[in-house]
Amino acid sequence: MKGRNMEERMNAMPETIRFGSRGSDVSLLQLGLSRAGYYQGALDGIFGNQTREALLAFQRAEGIGADGIAGTESWGRLAPWLMGFVVKRIESGDTYGALAEEYGTRVEAIQTANPAYNEENLPVGGELVIPLEFPLVDERVPVSSWFVSTIACGLAARYPFLEKGEYGKSVQGKPLYTLSLGIGKRKVHIGAAIHANEWITSLLVLKYLEEYATALACDGEFAGVRARELYRECRLVVTPLQNPDGVDLVTGALREGRGFLMARRIAVSYPGIPFPNGWKANIQGIDLNLQFPAGWERARAIKYNQGFRSPAPRDFVGFSPLEAPEARSLAELTRREDFARVMAYHTQGNVIYWQFGDREPEGARRIGEGLSSITGYPLEETPAVSANAGYKDWFIQTWNRPGYTMEAGMGQNPLPLGDFPAIYEVNKPAMAYFMGARDA
Repeated sequence: MKGRNMEERMNAMPETIRFGSRGSDVSLLQLGLSRAGYYQGALDGIFGNQTREALLAFQRAEGIGADGIAGTESWGRLAPWLMGFVVKRIESGDTYGALAEEYGTRVEAIQTANPAYNEENLPVGGELVIPLEFPLVDERVPVSSWFVSTIACGLAARYPFLEKGEYGKSVQGKPLYTLSLGIGKRKVHIGAAIHANEWITSLLVLKYLEEYATALACDGEFAGVRARELYRECRLVVTPLQNPDGVDLVTGALREGRGFLMARRIAVSYPGIPFPNGWKANIQGIDLNLQFPAGWERARAIKYNQGFRSPAPRDFVGFSPLEAPEARSLAELTRREDFARVMAYHTQGNVIYWQFGDREPEGARRIGEGLSSITGYPLEETPAVSANAGYKDWFIQTWNRPGYTMEAGMGQNPLPLGDFPAIYEVNKPAMAYFMGARDA
């Protein structure tokens, strides 16, 4: 793949992986090799002979050390196939048509990614973003912090009207991303993956964003409405991965090092909770959705009574509200942005929670009934054992505005990727409705 080295555009790269490795980073390697034309097998997360042979062929073609080990240089060369674009230095005589043919993409995609350039007067020596012709979000690959990072970078490069930002860092220093679209006065927030083993929700909101941005680029329809109308009426802020360290633990991107060892020591005290699949907390063993100052003391009493008095795979409220950097950063973002409404995606149960205590913000029932009608999920009161200290609870208590917990899908967490299409089918129009519903 021609194009400048893109390693400088990455915040970090996965660990070195080799024959015998397993986990989400192996699935990501297989995805990149598949897109590049070197791998035809299943994205099964197992680094076996077929993956090794594909990587060797890729390394030879790229002129780098062919050792069958995916290290920094191999990940860097695979970056265009994961981030979905290359950066090309403009040469005399370059045209969008010729470049589209060379890179197997569309002229319209190049135009969208480079709004500052006039094709008739391309500056020699300048840089062009050349989008590659495949969707960034692949629902066959388990979520990891690096996969989300590649998608976030790729979306921002392909669609410059989409804003990528950071609202904080995780315990391990991983970026907490915001992805924002729209210029409307109504500002809404959709968040995902605050619980580690509910990582499939990250794919849900990222696929929604990608399809929304694609519809905007071609001035098309999206979920039954004009994408441009949503863009003008609403500003959407998405936090696609609120617990990156915990998600990496569950999906196998984190398999060694201090954080992994700390989590494994915590898990030993809770033999009834499978490790790592039963892990909901951040890497320190704090349940991030029990960290918010809305009935936090009540939540502590309930969870202490259940035996969660110290760091645990789930249900430990922490020693004080907002002590975990992931929860504190989310609270600061929410205060700063002054959202009109919020939606927090979880799994599972096919149900919508919409109240905190006896509080019923204006318009909350109407919007909730609309969400229920679209998804088929009933509106219900939060069970007493989980009715305090959540993000939605704190938002309703603090601003008296609509807030919703969407429990998508059915089964045991983490839900299998095979469930994703059905979950997305009902939640895509629900998210569009959530953005567009009038305030009162």
